Parts: sequence; C-alpha cells; structure tokens
Amino acid sequence: MKFSIIIPTLHEEKTIISCLLPLQPLRDKCEIIIVNAAEQPMVNGPHAHLADQIISSAKGRARQMNTGANHASGDILIFLHADTYLPEHALQLIEQHLGNKHWGRFDIQLSGDHFMFKIIAGMMNRRSRLTGIATGDQAIFVTQAAFEKAGRYPDIALMEDIALSKALQKIGPPLCLNAKVTSSGRRWQRYGVYRTILLMWSLRLRYLCGADPELLSELYARGQFWKP
Repeated sequence: MKFSIIIPTLHEEKTIISCLLPLQPLRDKCEIIIVNAAEQPMVNGPHAHLADQIISSAKGRARQMNTGANHASGDILIFLHADTYLPEHALQLIEQHLGNKHWGRFDIQLSGDHFMFKIIAGMMNRRSRLTGIATGDQAIFVTQAAFEKAGRYPDIALMEDIALSKALQKIGPPLCLNAKVTSSGRRWQRYGVYRTILLMWSLRLRYLCGADPELLSELYARGQFWKP
C-alpha cells in the first residue's frame, strides 16, 4: 500500500519545514506533495528536497487538494494541513485498521497551554464519531477510488471537508482512529478561544442552513460573525 500526503499551503514559507521534517521517515512508504496557492513559488528553498512534488495551484483549499490528488500515485490519499502533525506510526495504523473501509480520520489534539484546548478537542472527536463528519484538521485519509467515486472535494470556499465527508458516507462509514494528530491552536489564540468556538459553530450552522460558502469563508478569515 502506497500513500500520498497532500499538503495545501498559502504563505507557509516560514513554517513549512517544521511540517515536512516529521514526515521524512515515512518517505519509503509515501510521497509528499505540496500544493501552493501563494503568488511566491515554493519550488526553491531549504524545504525543496523535503517533498517529492511542489505544485502551484489556484487559491482555495478544495482546489489545491484536488490538484494534489491529480498528481498523486498513492493508493491512499492523506490530506494534511501545514500546521497539523501526524501521530506516530500513522501509516501503519491506517494499514492495520482500514480493512474494508474506504476512508477515515484521526482524533485531534490542539497545541498550546489553554485549559480549554483539551475540552475543545474532546468535543470535536466525540462529535465526529457521532456524526461521521471529519474536519480537515483531523487529517482525512481516503482511497483513491473512493475519493473519485465521491466526486472529490467540491469547489467551494469553506466547509469542503464537511461536504466530502457527507459524500463519502454514502460509500461507507469512516474509520475513526484514536491516535491523535496535533493541530496548531494559533487561530484559537488569535481570535480568542470562546469567540472562536462560537464563530465555528455559527459558520457550521449557517452552512447547514444553506449559506453561501464564499461569505462564510470571508467571515472565517476575518474572525467575524457577520459582514459589515
């Protein structure tokens, strides 16, 4: 079984090395594909030898991940955010437990020392198990065949992970691994933990009620509840 780890980036030139270094021991079983949407190319620099492919793409996480999938040769695609780190033995865990399932995700923990981070991560993990919906921060993995059958990521500005999860649920339930990815708590700290909790629940509810993902993406980027 071969894996393709697809990492969408935007202005991550200063932090991408810290993302790529932990992946180097996995390269005998996977390829690493960076899909960059910034105007400044990433093909050169100290990180260049740490990835197998560095591709430019139009802006938009869904578009970037689909572009990465176009260039992937792995049996299993892993979509990894640039500020998220896989757990130890991640590939072996997928191999051992995937079985006849077609997709899945890891549990999550947030980096940082705020006491609410453990509560937030626990709520995210429980919600995901109850609903079968995975977030991008949980490092969604999926077979190439199931990804294509589900229609790939829809070309929307936000909530693409929810939309893909719903499409994949029609193929089969997710494998929910207990092993934890570690995702950065920087956004929660930037806008305030409680404000960000309310913002994320608000955006999710509005999406489920049919709000335009373009508007939701703009609000998410600004950390706002409404457009002034």
